Amino acid sequence: MREQMTGRHAGAWWHGPLGEPGPVLRVCLGAAVSAPSVHNSQPWQFDPRRHGVDVYADLDRQLAVIDPTGREMLLSVGAAMFNLRVALRAHGRVPVQLLRPSPHVPGLMGRISPGPAATAPHTARALAWAIPRRRSNRWPFADLVPPREVLADLTRAAGTEGATLRLLGRDARRNVLGLVRAAEQEWREDLAYRNELARWTRVKSSDRRDGMSPAAIGPLAPAGGFPLRDLALALPNLRRKEVRFEPAPTIAVLYGDDSPEQWLRAGQALQRTLLTATIYGVATTLLSQPLEIPRLRGLLSDPYTGQPAQAIIRFGYSRRPAAASPRRPLADVVTRHTGALSAAA
Repeated sequence: MREQMTGRHAGAWWHGPLGEPGPVLRVCLGAAVSAPSVHNSQPWQFDPRRHGVDVYADLDRQLAVIDPTGREMLLSVGAAMFNLRVALRAHGRVPVQLLRPSPHVPGLMGRISPGPAATAPHTARALAWAIPRRRSNRWPFADLVPPREVLADLTRAAGTEGATLRLLGRDARRNVLGLVRAAEQEWREDLAYRNELARWTRVKSSDRRDGMSPAAIGPLAPAGGFPLRDLALALPNLRRKEVRFEPAPTIAVLYGDDSPEQWLRAGQALQRTLLTATIYGVATTLLSQPLEIPRLRGLLSDPYTGQPAQAIIRFGYSRRPAAASPRRPLADVVTRHTGALSAAA
């Protein structure tokens, strides 16, 4: 592998004779598109250039009702950028990242370039292993709290990317879940929200490679129970069982500053945290509803720093594995924004 990444072999490693992504770059781009995204909207595009990959937010995939500022869209793009970084590092290159390298270019969120060749560390290889295995799990978890050392490692993972992850105690957990429940009820009564959700909900498996299928929706919680987002609002005929969820879930809140660049960083911190959980066999669920309602999000700021909340995460040990969500093929997300690869800087 080292010979492929140096000298005359470097170009072939990065791109093919016609400017198409080379074999390793295709693997790295495949890792990037495995990132999580709100409603599985996959709001990203990649422009492979001679010296790096330009990463764009696909503005046509922004969810106007629940994400009018684009915050959740950029969290998703940041998660994809993190996967690309990890894949490059696992293939023996130190990734070089620039966030928003040309703010005047619409949608251009970052550039990831292969830096010097270096032996892949264990952490990068473990994170790369976790990328295709990470799932959003909407099923009940066991009544078992992850060990303290695992939770500490999840906190460190977020901190490595510049964010703060705080595990919630009993009272804080009750308050946060109360806000999630209130937000879920508010969204259920919003017709525009229901219509937006319907656009991203698939009635059955099909050729469509984005959005949410019935397999990803999960079961029903009893009234007043765990407040998962009800993704079946657009599928009134879908039959689901009502099941008991764990009574004391492990909940954490991820905090970071508010700006487009900081949202990208928060998305990378979120993805490192989710992948680290996957390495430990810990399942995860995102509870985003109150973060999409400004007045409720304002109640979730970090009590120690005042930073706004960027994600609410449930951790635990799944009783049932989650189904994989479909991904769009690379042909749909790899584009040329600025001309042929051979002419790019």
